[in-house]
Amino acid sequence: MNVFGIGLPEMAIIFVLALLIFGPKKLPEIGRSLGKALKSFQDASQEFQDEFKKEAEAIEKVAKTTMEATLDPKPKAEPQAISAATEEKAEVSEAVAETAQTEDTKTENATTEDNA
Repeated sequence: MNVFGIGLPEMAIIFVLALLIFGPKKLPEIGRSLGKALKSFQDASQEFQDEFKKEAEAIEKVAKTTMEATLDPKPKAEPQAISAATEEKAEVSEAVAETAQTEDTKTENATTEDNA
């Protein structure tokens, strides 16, 4: 029996040393805690492997699907959407023009007051 490169005689020596250091009352608690830690590590490792395999399969699936490209000369737009956008653009242009006229009038009034 060879576990992690440690044979049966070496394992027996380690067990006897642990028994001497921790005592017969603490040794079962330590073993239980160590077992729980190893179990949780194995569970986390298995979960990671499962998630990794799932993502790898998804990537393979995407890579295997053929990609189809179509070239349309012009995308078809709805006439209502085009007319609404044109009306909106016209309203914005009118608002900009009105603002410019107001600014010009203010500038002319200020100039005539300064000259007077």
